Order: sequence, then structure tokens, then C-alpha cells
Amino acid sequence: MCAGELRSGPSIPPCQGDVMAKVTKLHVNGTTYSIDADPQTSLLFVLRDQLDLTGSKYGCGEGQCGACTVLIDGNPRRSCITPVGAAATRQITTIEGLETNGRLHPLQAAFLTEGAMQCAYCTSGMIMTAVALLKANPHPNAEQVSQYMEGNICRCGTQPRIVAAVLRASREAAR
Repeated sequence: MCAGELRSGPSIPPCQGDVMAKVTKLHVNGTTYSIDADPQTSLLFVLRDQLDLTGSKYGCGEGQCGACTVLIDGNPRRSCITPVGAAATRQITTIEGLETNGRLHPLQAAFLTEGAMQCAYCTSGMIMTAVALLKANPHPNAEQVSQYMEGNICRCGTQPRIVAAVLRASREAAR
């Protein structure tokens, strides 16, 4: 579907003849990148294959596990089911964009301190979801953390340490 047909909106790209316009720019981690992607291509594949940002992982491919979570305009989104065309005009933050001047984000540091990863496949998605949580609720309790993180799956069973890491980052941010 192209803008102007039946419904329109900012996430629907304009048509060029019978073909949808390619997405040529993407705003990721504070930088505008030139890309060449069909608007229906998965954001995850563009991040990994065209921009070499491999922190977000392909888990289930259905938006159910959370391994591919990125922030789009500050909100957690599953990049495996997000068409790049829907994110083309938005600010995207990946796990690679959290560090500042070589310093880990407080959540990244807390995950290391708490040993909140075993295989680490889910870790970037967990951290990105936790960043959004702490933005919305800077001082959650353990139950609130568990509830917010519910859509992110850790098959290694480190959930208690993940909750501890989020609570640690919250406490340290309050200092």
C-alpha cells in the first residue's frame, strides 16, 4: 500500500509507479545512515546486514522473544517484525548506541555486575526493554520489573539476576 491509497499516514511510503519507494535513510544511534531497502524489509535485517549493528539478535522472527528489541522514539519495539519503512523517519536506538564516550550505560554495567547473562543472546533486548522501563518508571519494584520484562525471554534462566540488574541501575541512577 502506498500513501494516498485507502489510508495514509507517516509510516506508509509514497509510490513510484506500481512499486513502493525504497527507504534510503535511517536515523540510528544519533547518526543518519544511507541505506537501500524495500520498505517492507525487517528493520532487524537492515540494522544487521546493511549497518553492521549486530547487537540486536534474530530469535523467533515473530516478535515474541524480545532478542531483537530496539528503541524507536524511546519505545521498545521488536525489530524483527517492524518494517524499515515504518521506522524510516523515527529515531532508532540499538544496544550499540547506549554507551557514551566509551562508558557503558548504567544498565549495561549493572548487567555485568549482577552476572545477568549466561549465553547473552537475549541480553541486548533485555537491556533495551529495561532502558524504556526506567525511562517510564525510574524507581520500579521487583514485581514491576518482572511484569515489564515479561515479553523478553531468557532461556538460560537468569531472570532473577536480570531483575536484580534493573533494580541496581535504578538505585544507582537515584544517587
